[in-house]
Amino acid sequence: MVVSSHRTFLDPTVIAKLSSISLKATYIVEGTIAGLHKSPYHGFSVEFSEHREYVEGDEIRHIDWKLYGKSDKYYVKQFEEESNLRCYLLLDSSNSMGYSSDGKMTKLEYGSYVAASLAYLMVKQGDAVGFMTFNEDIADFVPPRSTLSHIRVIHDKLENLKPSKKTNISKALTDLAKNIKRRGLIIVISDLFDDPKRVLDSLKHFRYRKHEVVVLHILDTAELEFPFSDFILFEDMESDLKVMADSKAIRNEYLSRIRAFIDELRDNCRKNRIDYALFNTSTPLDATLATYLLRRNKY
Repeated sequence: MVVSSHRTFLDPTVIAKLSSISLKATYIVEGTIAGLHKSPYHGFSVEFSEHREYVEGDEIRHIDWKLYGKSDKYYVKQFEEESNLRCYLLLDSSNSMGYSSDGKMTKLEYGSYVAASLAYLMVKQGDAVGFMTFNEDIADFVPPRSTLSHIRVIHDKLENLKPSKKTNISKALTDLAKNIKRRGLIIVISDLFDDPKRVLDSLKHFRYRKHEVVVLHILDTAELEFPFSDFILFEDMESDLKVMADSKAIRNEYLSRIRAFIDELRDNCRKNRIDYALFNTSTPLDATLATYLLRRNKY
């Protein structure tokens, strides 16, 4: 693994203080994990496919000058490799993703930095990346593109993202699966706080359509370790439910259930050839992504 001179910026408590998604993604990617990511597909031709209008960031060498002479507009040649390598980043923006046990970095912020970093990596290697947020429904959708300017579009969306509404992963993913026709890479970034069976059924829609599917399960360290020791008022972030409980008395039962929840999701993903990885928001982002990508590259 490449050692970064920006290591201190990659700790979650420090990176949260940086000024923009773009800056954070650059530190994460160029600091430690550049070069680790490999395209999920290999062997596509570079045969010409179609034209599309030039946007800032496109390589000038791909401009079709003959078409410019006829239309007085800039168009670039899009090749089969560019049009076939498509990734969709699906980020859960429901209220439960707004949780942070230490008040510093929420699951949504952590997931946003993961999404920004992966978008940066994929566009840099020539893949086309789309972006979607979801809660009860599809909240926002950015079609896939493979230009550097497209990274800024995704980053702008992430900069302004706020958690809202309840979680209905299965509905949002099922709706999206019906509309993505071309085979691609689907990356779901979520705390997956929904019925595990319904979540898996919706993920299987993508598998049936021959997409490759990756699930990045984002949980806060308190959700994983339950470090509480007093009487605490627990509040559901997606309903009006509030419960006062003795945290010592319920700790073992809670830990048993969260482990069972994670095991069920992980095991069923693997049975259906869906890549699964658990991310803890207290873990430095560079270490989390580097570990995951190194493992993935062994496939």
